[in-house]
Amino acid sequence: MTLLARIEHAGRPRVGILDGERIRLHEGTIFDPGPATGEEVAAADARWLTPTEPSKMVALWNNFRAAAEKNGWAIPAEPLTFLKAPNSFAAHDRAIAVPKSYDGRVAYEGELGIVIGRICSGVSPEEAADHILGYTCVNDVTAMELLQRDPSFAQWTRAKNFDGFGVFGPVVATGLDPASLTVRTLVNGRERQNYRVDDMIFPPAELVSRLSQDMTLVPGDVIACGTSLGVLPMKAGTVVEVVIDGIGTLRNRYG
Repeated sequence: MTLLARIEHAGRPRVGILDGERIRLHEGTIFDPGPATGEEVAAADARWLTPTEPSKMVALWNNFRAAAEKNGWAIPAEPLTFLKAPNSFAAHDRAIAVPKSYDGRVAYEGELGIVIGRICSGVSPEEAADHILGYTCVNDVTAMELLQRDPSFAQWTRAKNFDGFGVFGPVVATGLDPASLTVRTLVNGRERQNYRVDDMIFPPAELVSRLSQDMTLVPGDVIACGTSLGVLPMKAGTVVEVVIDGIGTLRNRYG
């Protein structure tokens, strides 16, 4: 397993591999790190960047059986998706700004993210693994009261795309079996979400395949796999941590 990172170092983006408490810098890109330079940065002192620069984040709604059962939602016949725009992307340890134009409830959603490593169009589930670079942590932040505020039009775009509402990182982990993973979300240190990835209705390889039939996925794109039980609103000053063992901890303060 390799933990791929992007940080700002000496005023420019650099690629590295996280090794314990140190980040070893490399010459290449997140997709091909190349040789190590011999430089190291303490992870605690790093200025983290999003591990990739996606053209889009494709996010899922109603993709976990436990949440569907509790909320009385039907199991969907196909993935139910929306997009998060690049302005929403934010890195580990960066503050998530409180929206200026909205004063309602804002919720965290801890999720697993799939990171695309190769151009992906019309692939089968069996081919999908060859197009996945690895996995990351996602906090899909949502302006809850906007979604259904206008009964004539569900406002998924606005509710999901305020600046900083698409947090992911801190790294991309390669060589993982996603079915073995558990997503936990801690809010000011208190566990609020704890669910297994293998409860997904559409697992990662199937998601990549199905989405690639509709749109071309390009290197760096992220698929946020949806969340399960335990989503709640958060107040300004709240620290949210999305923890996935094998990937790491994505930590951000809201406000």
